[in-house]
Amino acid sequence: MAGGGGSAGGGGGFDLAALLAERGGERYELHARHLNHQLPRMLRTIGFDKVYVRAEGAHFWDAEGNDYLDMLAGFGVMGLGRHHPVVRRALHDVLDAQLADLTRFDCQPLPGLLAEKLLSHSPHLDRVFFGNSGTEAVETALKFARYATGRPRILYCDHAFHGLTTGSLSVNGEGGFRDGFAPLLPDTKIALGDLAALERELRRGDVAAFVVEPIQGKGVHAAPPGFLRAAQELLHRHKALLIADEVQTGLGRTGDFYAYLNEPGVEPDLVCVAKALSGGYVPVGATLGKDWIFQKVYSSMDRVLVHSASFGSNAQAMAAGLAVLHVMEEEKVVANARAMGDLLRGRLAALVDEYEMLHEVRGRGLMIGIEFGRPSSLGLRSRWTMLQAARKGLFAQMVVVPLLNRHRILTQVSGDHLEVIKLIPPLIVDEGDVDRFVGAFREVMDEAHGGGSLMWDFGRTLVKQAVGNR
Repeated sequence: MAGGGGSAGGGGGFDLAALLAERGGERYELHARHLNHQLPRMLRTIGFDKVYVRAEGAHFWDAEGNDYLDMLAGFGVMGLGRHHPVVRRALHDVLDAQLADLTRFDCQPLPGLLAEKLLSHSPHLDRVFFGNSGTEAVETALKFARYATGRPRILYCDHAFHGLTTGSLSVNGEGGFRDGFAPLLPDTKIALGDLAALERELRRGDVAAFVVEPIQGKGVHAAPPGFLRAAQELLHRHKALLIADEVQTGLGRTGDFYAYLNEPGVEPDLVCVAKALSGGYVPVGATLGKDWIFQKVYSSMDRVLVHSASFGSNAQAMAAGLAVLHVMEEEKVVANARAMGDLLRGRLAALVDEYEMLHEVRGRGLMIGIEFGRPSSLGLRSRWTMLQAARKGLFAQMVVVPLLNRHRILTQVSGDHLEVIKLIPPLIVDEGDVDRFVGAFREVMDEAHGGGSLMWDFGRTLVKQAVGNR
């Protein structure tokens, strides 16, 4: 029936609710048997093997009705939190509309409308390609830059993360992700902020583009002031392109619609977005670029499908993206990210002088890095050394675990072998959420610095696990 919704138990006998009720309790066993078997093993080791049954906004709940504060946002996907009613309504509406989607030989309105809305926030850019993820958005930018310039090489930054498909992996600055997947594309790594290295590579005349995160997700390190503008000038002088990877930093995360807007005069040739554009529902990625680049790639009707994606521009993803941008404008989400980010970062930074092992709080908007370091007092230093000898990054993990298990706050370590916790909560968090996190974090720091046995006993468990994995 057109526009109608199926009843529970309909759909030819398929009943999703019944299936989840019957088999949902097997979730960890199913993953261990059929998917990545190391994931349930890791979650059980650190006590993260929870069973969450419901979610809304910046919170989710377990089977016992306990609520958890989400400071991870699905690695940035849940920019509006979980199950925003406007996005949910848009998806119900687009399903009920029964559109003739993905015929491949027509032009549906939703992709054009979403491109128009995205470009209204990016006035120096002209066109959009829609894919299905952040790594696809980066892959598109790499291909377009190479074709448009006729050059093969891409420059990227040490410690960068741009995705895990082969092209994106070639510009991934972290060896742990690259190991065992060679040969990769012939790209070159420089240090974030190193203009001399950038210029040296550009002089070779074979560079198509430089791809950069304005704030690196790994470690939460921002490009030095003035670097992006100076890099852009160097690149254009050598007829190369600037690619801004805003997959995590874009759509309000840093208190601006794009992170590069924090530096006046920066106008990337290609911009990659994804994650929050999905509304947390339908995977989507977008590569925005200048008209001349698209004109070169799609230079004739013979090349109309030279770069495409089977599910790109699907109606559900486009509807979710339009709803997300509507909510961001109507509910002033970017301004909230800036205000709550300033509040949270300021309150955490005020604790640096109180705790020896808390070394720095940095970031912008609601992308915050909390870095720990070697304490000065002898007793704490011996415990710190024990952890570092086993594996760098264990202290940060020691903080993450009690935040979840005792305070019901989900956080993440910012990268392998890093003593940094990264906070990337939904952009709709409020002052109550900030109060809750700061209070819990202070209690964990008090225990760590006071020699609390529970926390350091867990540290010894992590040490045994790290040594056993060598």
